[in-house]
Amino acid sequence: MNRALAIIERDLRKFFRSPTLLLVTLVLPLVQLVILGNAFGGNIRNVQLGVVNLDHGPEIVPLLRKLDAVAANARTFVPIHYADQGRALAALHAGRLGAVLIIPPHYSRDLLLKLHPQIGLVVDNTDRFVATSVESVFSGIANRMNQPFQRAGTANLEPPFVQIATVEVYPYIPYIQYLLPGSIALAIFVTAMIGGGIVYIDDKSRGLHEGYLVTPITKFELVTGFIVAGVVKAVISGATVMLLGGMIAGIHDLFNPARLLGLLLVILAAGLALISMMFLLMARVSDPLVPRAIFGVLNTLLFFPSGAVYPIRAFPPWMRALSTIDPFTYAVHGLRMLLLKQASLAPVLRDLLMLSITTAIMLAGASWAFKRSL
Repeated sequence: MNRALAIIERDLRKFFRSPTLLLVTLVLPLVQLVILGNAFGGNIRNVQLGVVNLDHGPEIVPLLRKLDAVAANARTFVPIHYADQGRALAALHAGRLGAVLIIPPHYSRDLLLKLHPQIGLVVDNTDRFVATSVESVFSGIANRMNQPFQRAGTANLEPPFVQIATVEVYPYIPYIQYLLPGSIALAIFVTAMIGGGIVYIDDKSRGLHEGYLVTPITKFELVTGFIVAGVVKAVISGATVMLLGGMIAGIHDLFNPARLLGLLLVILAAGLALISMMFLLMARVSDPLVPRAIFGVLNTLLFFPSGAVYPIRAFPPWMRALSTIDPFTYAVHGLRMLLLKQASLAPVLRDLLMLSITTAIMLAGASWAFKRSL
């Protein structure tokens, strides 16, 4: 029994002498509680709504006031006025708007004549949560406008019937297609974590790096070799999930050459950013248990705030701020634009730029850390 107690004592000492493991063990459940508790089910806010007013008659004023009231109180959308319908729809296709409201030229006249005027609502249905929220708000606005009203000394007057004609820009998009970009980014991250971070720490703990350094290879060449090998594995993993997942989800025109090229560029940029980040995190780590312990923390911190499973517009402000520095966010957005909207490269240039900036920062930090640790 004494020998068993000695083993227990040794194992507990090893655990309590690792502050990283202690921190992860205690913090991970709390991180998951906070992140997951705020990542699902929130109210959609601050959708960019393009408003094209082609009427400018007096009866348009109550409708515009209702839009401003929603923007000031529920904050479901932010009205952005466009003089040209074509520019508004182009912004919608490019992903800068979530919906476009088109008020026809004779709205005021038809309203006064009770000719059942129609207002056009064009929604980006690649995000079903956002589209449903915007449609629900305008359904409520139309219902309030169509309620009977009463003037002093008269019976209830029948209101002019206003209709909201909703048009979805893209064909029906099931949730499995909405999840696909996040699954591709997650495949890249898992490869970066296992094929990059964990393998690197295992090799380091076995003394393989010292064996490399007795050869003519330099530290820079050693680090470059690790990163390039990790990126190749990440690209293969991401591309495989993209192709197989795209076929399973029923993505239309998946094998278009120009589209595949854009998808591979986003996957490559995401792979570079995540592998570089992983090597920066692992540069000073020597305990092989640490990368396995922080895997869950990183997955929670990076995957769920990226908008992969629920819209970023539903997050609280602090979580939206977290999503702006999350490389997952730009990988998911770029992949979603190309897969679901069949966009050109122009709308994803910002995503590629942000991933490139992340790579540059992480590589600079990793190079400095490796010089001190190898």
